[in-house]
Amino acid sequence: MGDETWRRAGWAGAAIGVLAAGAAAGVALERLTVGRSVRQKALLALDTEGPYGALRGTSGRAVADDSTELYYEVDEVEAEAPAPRRRRLFGRKAPAPLTVVFSHGYCLNQDSWHFQRAALRGLVRTVHWDQRSHGRSARGAAQSGPDGVPVSIDQLGRDLRAVIDAAAPEGPLVLVGHSMGGMTIMALAEQYPELVRDRVVAVALVGTSAGRLDEVSYGLPIAGVNAVRRVLPGVLRALGSQAELVERGRRATADLFAGLIKKYSFSSRDVDPAVVRFAERMIESTPIDVVAEFYPAFVEHDKDGSLAAFRDLPVLALAGDHDLVTPSSHTEAIADLLPDAELVIVPDGGHLVMLEHPEAVTDRIADLLVRAGAVPRPEKAGSGNG
Repeated sequence: MGDETWRRAGWAGAAIGVLAAGAAAGVALERLTVGRSVRQKALLALDTEGPYGALRGTSGRAVADDSTELYYEVDEVEAEAPAPRRRRLFGRKAPAPLTVVFSHGYCLNQDSWHFQRAALRGLVRTVHWDQRSHGRSARGAAQSGPDGVPVSIDQLGRDLRAVIDAAAPEGPLVLVGHSMGGMTIMALAEQYPELVRDRVVAVALVGTSAGRLDEVSYGLPIAGVNAVRRVLPGVLRALGSQAELVERGRRATADLFAGLIKKYSFSSRDVDPAVVRFAERMIESTPIDVVAEFYPAFVEHDKDGSLAAFRDLPVLALAGDHDLVTPSSHTEAIADLLPDAELVIVPDGGHLVMLEHPEAVTDRIADLLVRAGAVPRPEKAGSGNG
């Protein structure tokens, strides 16, 4: 890598560091007043405090069109009877169950849906999968090697189709996506409209966008945003080409990144520290070269037209009101294109609203499942005849 590229990387790093100073101020103060060994013990305690990310289901692997192996897990409703017996009823094939497919966001993995997964267990069949190069899925085959190409949102849509074909080849579907996962659902609809028409019965789009992400300011001054936008793609490519070196530096500055992660993931002051730490672990586990590979896809993302496929379906469009990554205005724009969609803006919610306000998100998803006929409507207290 040439000296000029490194100089650009250095200047961009300095600019980003200055802009992030406010986010990291609390962390910096803590570093001055608390010893490293004490902080490490505190992090270990937080890592073991909650069950976040500990839910597991029946595992499987789908194969994408470029041979990338995609990891998924299935939570079944009924496990006591063998599948062939359940599928036959008086000599006829029983209908396949409805399946809710959860797609996660950038730099996360399937465990980001922890609270929603826990709430729905035993009530409805669910599939949780890791996007390529994330979680337990394999590194994207098309992105690997010296001739690798950046991933596209369209590719992610094809990946989702591969997961559906493997994990839920029959029966009605409810698609739930957060951030990049919502964009993945839009790409699926654009490329496979017949699948949406024939099988999808409801859609939930959480903290996501149909396009114009190059206009997002991330809560930063306009001058700083414009400067970072000009150099960031090149800087990420440069950093991605020196992944091992960068990862060592990333670990050494983990406290600084913790402040940034909290700022851009959550809005509330009273988020459970164990949940914050859980989010940190997911994001920190995403290699810098994967971060670099995916970034261009968001600038190019434009899927307004694909939303028409959901026009006749129950749709939930939900976002946190203080989401700095995919602002709530983008969710409102989606709702404008889908007039019958339920628009929900969660107060004091950040980008990881499903972890920050799990009850609000889970309740709305449950309502969507009721509207889609996926689960029975709960009886209200005092509604009996007695």
